Amino acid sequence: MKTISAGSGEAATGGAERTPAVRWALAGLSLSMLLSSLGTSVANVALPTLAGTFDASFQAVQWIVLAYLLAITTVIVSVGRLGDIIGRRRLLLAGILLFTVASVLCGLAPSLWLLVAARAAQGLGAAVMMALTMAFVGETVPKARTGSAMGLLGTMSAIGTALGPSLGGALIAGPGWRAIFLVNAPAGVVTLVLAYRHLPVDRPEAATGRARFDHVGTLLLALTLAAYALAMTIGRGDFGWLNAALLAAAAIGVGVFVRVETRAGAPLIRPAMFRDPVLSASLAMSALVSTVMMATLVVGPFYLARTLRLEEALVGLVLSVGPVVAALTGVPAGRVADRFGAPRMTVVGLGAMAVGAFALSTTPASFGVAGYLAPIVVVTAGYAVFQTANNTAVMADVPPDRRGVVSGMLNLSRNLGLITGTSVMGAVFALASATNDVTTARAGAVATGMRVTFAVAAALIVAALAIGLGSRMPARRAARGAL
Repeated sequence: MKTISAGSGEAATGGAERTPAVRWALAGLSLSMLLSSLGTSVANVALPTLAGTFDASFQAVQWIVLAYLLAITTVIVSVGRLGDIIGRRRLLLAGILLFTVASVLCGLAPSLWLLVAARAAQGLGAAVMMALTMAFVGETVPKARTGSAMGLLGTMSAIGTALGPSLGGALIAGPGWRAIFLVNAPAGVVTLVLAYRHLPVDRPEAATGRARFDHVGTLLLALTLAAYALAMTIGRGDFGWLNAALLAAAAIGVGVFVRVETRAGAPLIRPAMFRDPVLSASLAMSALVSTVMMATLVVGPFYLARTLRLEEALVGLVLSVGPVVAALTGVPAGRVADRFGAPRMTVVGLGAMAVGAFALSTTPASFGVAGYLAPIVVVTAGYAVFQTANNTAVMADVPPDRRGVVSGMLNLSRNLGLITGTSVMGAVFALASATNDVTTARAGAVATGMRVTFAVAAALIVAALAIGLGSRMPARRAARGAL
């Protein structure tokens, strides 16, 4: 078996990152990120087809998407911590295998609810893949090249998200809906082989901590996150009593979780971690930025179709520009973060996003598609720079025994932002459009809704920028005190 020896990640200095073994290891991690991101977006386009195939309502087939999202959200921190304890390599291999097998089961599912169950299992495998690919960066490349590696993973995530709708549509039109899941099988096998052969082996001491896994904390966190995710997603935008009850349950769950973790001997998440201003700020900024990014997906289709009167094919083409820009920007953003410093580039990325969002809030509809696309390109490029730099700033200095859980927390903050953005930015858009049904709103009302939504988005980015700048003040004071 060809692997990088244990500890090679710590010793990978100088030109080690250019060796074939490290390149193949990064290839395996990149495919892992690509597949898990593809799974998030590829099924959405199939929902109308699946509703007809299984003679089910939209609310029922929506669980095909929701099951995957819930599985990732509820366990991503826990699987990251489990990797820290039992060994990241063996858990990542298990996650890739589970994802691949579950993809086949999705493609063969004879009924809707068996498909939903298989999608939940697929989401569990994806959670492992998402949490541990970032954690492995510290073991495969030297610290000076962390930004470049994070940029590569960000690029693969963007490609997976962008590729999902177009690939799904092509497969449904050709082989049929089952192919959108079965296509993961050969790619999953390749990913598994690359990970098995080229990822660094687990340290012997990693397997000795199995008894230290926080089962109570894991269950509490999973239930709390599930309650929040359901509160933000069920009801298709109508916030009723069930949503309120779930949100209240989530709030209570947070309090109970913090109390339990404070008293636990080996907590899933150490409360003291949040005293680190860099980590706390990074998590908050990631959630805010992801909330804003959902505005482009929530508002964009309606603005392009209702206000600019584009046909469906052109709407899809315009919407794909954002993810393509993120994919092209990811790797260069990582190199820039390595050269100029992750904290500085985090601020630069947020500044670009604020400028783009403000431009969208003031651009008149008469500017047409170009008036929409130019700010979107700025927002998306800024997002790619921010995401790469923010992840680099956090992961570069994380102790080896906490990389999995911190990586899981970063992914969780992003997921929670996306979930929140779907509900909150959608509600802002509907309220600003002054209509109960955006799909039938007048062109002017949709344009007004778009401008107000992105004004709110710009305010959220400014808040994130303030958090980022504020988190740097303690470090500056400490540096001055050391002089």
